[in-house]
Amino acid sequence: MPNHVIFDIDDTLFPSTEFSSRARENSINAMVMMGIDADPGSLLKDLESIISRKGSNYERHFDDLCRMKGIKDPSRYVAAAIAAYHDTKTAIQPYPTVPLTLLRLRESGLRLHIATDGIATKQWDKLIRLRIPLYFDNVFVSGEMGREKGPLFFKKVLRTLKASPDHCVMVGDREDKDIIPAKSVGMRTVRVLCGKYSEVGKKGSVADCLIKDISGLPTVLRRMRLV
Repeated sequence: MPNHVIFDIDDTLFPSTEFSSRARENSINAMVMMGIDADPGSLLKDLESIISRKGSNYERHFDDLCRMKGIKDPSRYVAAAIAAYHDTKTAIQPYPTVPLTLLRLRESGLRLHIATDGIATKQWDKLIRLRIPLYFDNVFVSGEMGREKGPLFFKKVLRTLKASPDHCVMVGDREDKDIIPAKSVGMRTVRVLCGKYSEVGKKGSVADCLIKDISGLPTVLRRMRLV
C-alpha cells in the first residue's frame, strides 16, 4: 500500500497571511488613487471588519465597503480595488524550500495530495500561480467535498484514496483545522509553525511532530518510516 502525504495550502505551502495583508493594502491604495474621499487607514480597518464578518470567500467586500462609507457611484473604486488585488496575485511565491521538498518527496515514492478549505477555483488558482499543481495526485477542497475540514472531511479523503489512516500524514499550520481532525481519524500529523496561527495551540499540540520549515518534512517522514 502506498504512503500518502496530504498538505494544507494557506500558510503551509505559501505565506497566505502576508499575501492577503499586502493585497488588501494595495486594493485600498488603488481606491485612494482613483479619488475615493475617505481615509486609507479607516478604509483598511473597515475592509478587515467586513472580511472578518463575511469571510474571505465572500465576493462583494469592496461593494460593502463603499456602501459603509456612503460612496455614491462606487463602480470605479470597486473595479480599481479588484484589479489591484488580482495584480498582487502575480507576485505570490511558495515558501522557498517548498518546491525542492515536494520534488524530493515525490522522488522517494510518496503520493502527495492537497486538503484545503475554500472554493475550488480559488484554491486551484493559488496552486497554479505557485507553479506546484503537478506535484499532487489529488486536490480535496471543502467547496467540492460538501463539508469543511473536520473528521468527516478526512474520512472522505481516506475513502477516496482507499488508504489506511496509518499510511497517511496530514501536514498543516492549524491545530483546529489540520491537526486535530486528521488525528481523530487515525492519521499521523505534522504541524508547520508558519503564518498567523503559528502560536495558536502550539503549547499542548497533539501533532506527532512540529517543524518550523517544510524542508524538515523528509527527515520527519523517515522517522515515521514512511520513506
